Amino acid sequence: MKEPIIEFKDFSFRYYAQKKPTLKHIDLTINKGEKVLIVGLSGSGKSTLGNCLNGLIPFRYEGEITGSCKIKGRETKDLSIAELSKTVGTVLQDSDGQFVGLNVGEDIAFALENDNVPLEKMRPKVKEIAKMVDMEDYLKSSPMELSGGQKQRVALAGVLIDEVEILLFDEPLANLDPATGKTAIALIDDLQKKIDSTVIIIEHRLEDVLYRHVDRIILVSDGEIILDGDPDEVLASDVLRDHGIREPLYVSAAKFAGVKITPDMHPSSIDEFSLKDEDRAKILAWAKSHMETKVKDEDILLEGRDLRFSYDGIKTIIDGISFDVKKGEMFAIIGKNGAGKSTLSKLLVGFEREDSGTIYLENRDIKDDTIYERGKEIGIVLQNPNQMICNTMIYDEVAYGLKNGGVKEEEIKERVEETLKICGLYEMRNWPISALSYGQKKRVTIASILVMRPKIIILDEPTAGQDYRHYTEIMEFLERLNDAGQTIIMITHDMHLMLEYCDRCITIVDGKIYYEGLPSKALVDEKITEKANLKMTSLYDLAKIVGMSPDDFTQSYINAERSMRHEKD
Repeated sequence: MKEPIIEFKDFSFRYYAQKKPTLKHIDLTINKGEKVLIVGLSGSGKSTLGNCLNGLIPFRYEGEITGSCKIKGRETKDLSIAELSKTVGTVLQDSDGQFVGLNVGEDIAFALENDNVPLEKMRPKVKEIAKMVDMEDYLKSSPMELSGGQKQRVALAGVLIDEVEILLFDEPLANLDPATGKTAIALIDDLQKKIDSTVIIIEHRLEDVLYRHVDRIILVSDGEIILDGDPDEVLASDVLRDHGIREPLYVSAAKFAGVKITPDMHPSSIDEFSLKDEDRAKILAWAKSHMETKVKDEDILLEGRDLRFSYDGIKTIIDGISFDVKKGEMFAIIGKNGAGKSTLSKLLVGFEREDSGTIYLENRDIKDDTIYERGKEIGIVLQNPNQMICNTMIYDEVAYGLKNGGVKEEEIKERVEETLKICGLYEMRNWPISALSYGQKKRVTIASILVMRPKIIILDEPTAGQDYRHYTEIMEFLERLNDAGQTIIMITHDMHLMLEYCDRCITIVDGKIYYEGLPSKALVDEKITEKANLKMTSLYDLAKIVGMSPDDFTQSYINAERSMRHEKD
C-alpha cells in the first residue's frame, strides 16, 4: 500500500510583495519512495512549490498561506527549517551557494557538527557518505577546486549525511555539461535505490532527466498543476509542447514524421521505445525527404592561426588552435569545462593577448588594435547579463558604449532606437532594467553590443538557465539577426541549441581543436563526445532503430526543424 509522505490540499501561496498568488489551489500527494519530475516554464511556480517543502516558505520567503501542506503528516508551517532539514534535503542549482566548509570533508560533516556528533562517530560517517557519491578521494580538497559535477556530489553528500527521507533537486543540470549531467541523473537514480528515498527533481531539461526512469511527471503552469501523470501517458500527448516544454528529440522526430504516439509504445524511454514496422518506415521516409543541406558559401571573416596562450607561462590553455569563421555564419564553440573555450573568446576580443599565432579579421592582423577598437568589430555578451549591466534605464544602457566612444548625440539616438526596435525593446526604452525578466535583460546586453555595429557577436552560453519557451525567444531573435547577415559565435554546452541553430562548430579538447565541421556529425561520433564531455542525443538511437546513418538522420531532423520554424515565421 502506498504511504503518502507529502500532501498538499487546496494549498495557495502569495508572496507579500505580489498582488496575485504564485501557487493556486494545489492538490498533490507524493508517496514514499517515488521519483517525481516537476516541469514548467520560468515563473510557473515550480520552484516556489519546492520551497514550500524545504521550509524556505514561509520561514525565508514570507507570504500568505491558505490550505494545507504536510510532510509525514505534519503541517510544514508548524515546523522550523531545522526540523524540516532532517526530512528534506535540498540540492540547489548553484552548488557554490551551499558550501560552508574549507574542504570537502568539512562541508559534508557540517550537519553532524551542528548536532554535536562526537568526532569518532563523525569521521567514519563522513567517509561512508563520501564513498556513496564517489568523492572519498577528495575529502581534503577545497570545494572551489572541483568541477561542476564534483561540486554537486559534495552538495548531495552534505544533505545525505542527515539521512533525509526526501531529496529535492532544484534544476540540478543547469550548470553541467551534457556528459556530467548524464552522470548526475544516474547518480540520483542509484542513490534512490540504495537509500529508498523519495526524490523530487525540478528541471526543464526533460530528455536528460528521462535518461533514468521517473514515476510521474507533474506540469506546473501559472501556479496550477495542469497535469500529473505517468511519463508514457504524458509524452504520448502534446500537452508538454503546448505549454512550452521541449519534448525528447526522438519523440519530436516521430511526431514530425506523422507517427501516432501511444502510451503502450513507452515513449518516455528511448531504450524501450517500441515502433511498428510501418512507423519505422514512415520515420525513415520523412528523414530521407529532408536530407538536403544548404552550406553557406561565404568569404572568411575571422581567422585564428596557430594560436597559443598560457596564463602563467607554465600550463598551456590554448595549444596551437587554427580555425575560420565565415561571414553570416552561426558558429559554435563546444567542449567540456576548462577546455579553453572562454579563453579563446578572450583572445578574440582582446581581453587577453595570445603568446603566439595570429588573429585575422577580414585578412587584417588585429594584434595592434586596442580593446576599444577590437570591441567595435567583435562584441562579446557574457553568460550572466547582470555582469554587464551598469545603468539603471534601458536606453542609457544601450547608449553607453556609443557615449563612451564620443559619438554625437543625434547619431546615438538614431542608432539606439533602431537597435531597440530590432531587439523588440523599443516600447520599453524608458523602463528601468530592474523591471525586466532575465531573458529581457539578456536582450538588453545583446542590444548594447549590437548598437556598436560589430562584424561579429560572441555569446557565452546565451540560453543558460532558460526554459524552452524563453530559450526559443532568445534563439529566434538571434536567428533573425543572423538571417540579416550578422555573424554570431556561440560558446555553449547546449547540444540541442547547436544542432538546431548552428551552421558549423569546433570542438576544443585540452586546448586543441579535436573536430571542426557540421554539428550533426559531432554528436554521433563516440570519440568526439567522449573527449569533449558531450553525449549522444536520442536522435542517434532513433536513427539506429529506423536503419539510417546517425549523422544523416540528425542532419535531416535539423533541416526539418529549421524548415518548420521558418514556415511559422
